[in-house]
This record gives sequence, structure tokens and C-alpha cells, in this order.
Amino acid sequence: MEGALSILGTVLGGYLVGSIPFAVIVVRLFWKQDIRDFGSGNTGATNVLRVFGTVPGLAVYALDALKGAAGVWIGLWLAPEAWGSVGADWFVVLGAMAAITGHTLSPFLGFKGGKGVATASGAILVAAPRVIPVMLVLFLLTVVIWKYVSLGSVIIAAAFPVVCLLMYPDRYALAVLAFIVGAYVIWNHRSNIGRIRRGEEHRITFKRRMWDEVRSAVQDEGRDKR
Repeated sequence: MEGALSILGTVLGGYLVGSIPFAVIVVRLFWKQDIRDFGSGNTGATNVLRVFGTVPGLAVYALDALKGAAGVWIGLWLAPEAWGSVGADWFVVLGAMAAITGHTLSPFLGFKGGKGVATASGAILVAAPRVIPVMLVLFLLTVVIWKYVSLGSVIIAAAFPVVCLLMYPDRYALAVLAFIVGAYVIWNHRSNIGRIRRGEEHRITFKRRMWDEVRSAVQDEGRDKR
């Protein structure tokens, strides 16, 4: 019974924490806007960065990553001691996947959400920190060379299982987590992959924010009417 309650608590706790839509909250709080009305319409950190700038984008990324970390912490906290370290690893998998699922299928957004990359990175940082330097280098190189955040996300998702197996050869639960997360992230980016192939995907830029352009257009329209 204790094990069943711990599993239920991990899944529900991780899911509810993961479902908090920080992108929507931050944009509503500071700009009185709905992030879903701008850019790709996605509620992830990349869309916030593209529309409202680097600082809010990174802030949302950090908050979304914290959700993934919290999911892992919940799993570790609720894992029965009698199950040992192997059992704790499986609770890590449950907590991480629950948080990522909550982010991508949030009940507060009609069971829609982001792509899960930021939340997954927070979970990985706690669960498998050795893979972070390799994943970070791969991601940054991809984004710097091709200017596609989505492509960087897909590449590290594909590389994650291999890197995890190399870094943690004896922790099979983490290997399972890596394969599930990698496949889930790539699946969530299938529309991005299609746009990249057609040359229609937005490239990341740190120049003028989309919100500045929208606001400038509104102001120009107002002046024209006067």
C-alpha cells in the first residue's frame, strides 16, 4: 500500500507542478498579453524569448526547468527507503515524466502546453547531471550554426539516450528515462521538423523583439487615425 501511495503521489505531484503555465503567467503579469496570441502560439520559453526578449525568455526557461527538477525531487522524497537506490531511480523516472507531461498537457491550458525541453532539462540536471555539459555544447553549437532552437532541441533529444548510457551504464532506469524523454521531445517537435525541411521555421534572433514591432505598428496605426 505504501508503494502504491508513493507512486500515486509522485505522479500527481509531478504532473500538477509541471502543469503550471509560467510563460502565460509571466506575460500576463508584465505585459497584460496572452503569449498564445504571438509568434508560434507556443507556451514555451523560446516563444517568450522571440516575442518579448531575452530576459523574460530566460526567466520562463528557468521556471519551467525548475518544474522538472521539482518532479524529480518529489519522486526522491516519496520513494520508499525499502526500495533502495534502484527503486529511487524509478521514482525519479516517474516524477520527471509526470512533470514533463504536465508541462506539455496542462489542464490549465485545455491540455495543451509547451514542447517539454526546458522542463526535461531541469529534470535531467537533477537526475543525470553528468550529461549536461555534453548536451549543452551540442545544443549551443546547433543554435549558433543554424539559428534553430527547435533543431538544437531535436538533436540533444536524439543524443540524450546515447550520452546517458555512456555516463550512467549501470543505472537502467535513467536509460529508460532518456529514451522516453528523447522520443517524447522529438514527437512534440514533429511540426518544427516539417517546417525546417520546408525552410519555414523561424530562426532565433537577439535583435529587435517581436513585441516591439507589434507595439510600434499599433502606435503607428493610432497616429495614422489621428
